[in-house]
Amino acid sequence: MDAATQNENERINLRLKSSAKSLIERAASFEGKTVSHFILTSALEQAEKTVQEHEIMTLNAKNSRIFFEALAAPVRFNRKLAATLEEHDQRVVSK
Repeated sequence: MDAATQNENERINLRLKSSAKSLIERAASFEGKTVSHFILTSALEQAEKTVQEHEIMTLNAKNSRIFFEALAAPVRFNRKLAATLEEHDQRVVSK
């Protein structure tokens, strides 16, 4: 079951101009949806797209190879990195 068809437990209120409301109502009727369902499905589609744009990285073959080679290369600890990690250990308490 997708998020658009789950039982309602949360609420979002918004104010909009009459012309915007009319346009949304018209679009919803074209798709045979209620205004609420139209707004929810449209917002969820846009939210998924936005999240993917920020969380998913797409690389071409050359950049993919460079990226994975960098991941596979051994880590070289210089003094500044070692000091930063030591400071982290002193400041951060892991649970």
